[in-house]
Amino acid sequence: MKILAVSDEVVERLYSLCNNGHFSDVELIIGCGDLPYPYLETLITFLNVPLMYVPGNHDPDYDPAQTITYAEGGSNLDLKLVRYKRFLIGGFGGCIRYRPDGANQYTQTEAYIRAFRMLPRLLVNRIHYGRSLDILISHSPPFGIHDDDTRAHEGLKAINWLIRVAKPRYHFHGHTHFQRRNLSPSETIQGITKIINVFPYKVIEVSH
Repeated sequence: MKILAVSDEVVERLYSLCNNGHFSDVELIIGCGDLPYPYLETLITFLNVPLMYVPGNHDPDYDPAQTITYAEGGSNLDLKLVRYKRFLIGGFGGCIRYRPDGANQYTQTEAYIRAFRMLPRLLVNRIHYGRSLDILISHSPPFGIHDDDTRAHEGLKAINWLIRVAKPRYHFHGHTHFQRRNLSPSETIQGITKIINVFPYKVIEVSH
C-alpha cells in the first residue's frame, strides 16, 4: 500500500502534483499533526482516499461540536486503532508539555497514562490477528530518536513503550524538522520498526 504522509508544513506544490496525477496510486493519506485542517481536507478532495491523522501541539483541542477542531472527511486516530486494507493502524497525538496551557501537550507521565489506554485494544489485535499493530502514527518522535535538545521538541517516552509493546512495522511522526537543518537521518530502525520523520511530506510504500 502506498501512503502520502504529511506533517507540520503546508506544501502548496502538493496541490499541483495531486492535480497532475502524481499521487494517483496513493491509497491512504496520513497526517502527523500541526497542519491546517483545510489543507488536509483539500488533499482528501484531490486524491479521494481516506485520511487518518493525529493532532499536534499547534492544533486545537478536539471538540466534535466545532468543525474547526477536526478535519472533515478524515479520521482522528488519537488513542484509536483501526484496520484498513489488512493493515492495523493506531494513533498517538500531541507532544511533550512545554507550556502550562498548551493544547495537546502532556508530561511524560501523562503521556504514559494515555498510552496505557491503548493496551486493551492492542491485546485484542494480538489475539485476533496475531500481531498488535502494523503502523503507529504520532506527532511527537520517540524519546531519544529524531527528537531535539530543546524542551518543546523532546520526544515522548510513552512512544518508545508503544513501539516495544506493539512492535509496529512502521512508525510515522512529525514535530521535528530535521530536513530543514540536515542534522540527522529521517529514518531509523528500532527492532523491527522503521521510524520515519515525514516532515513535510513523504510517499511511503508499506508492506506486511
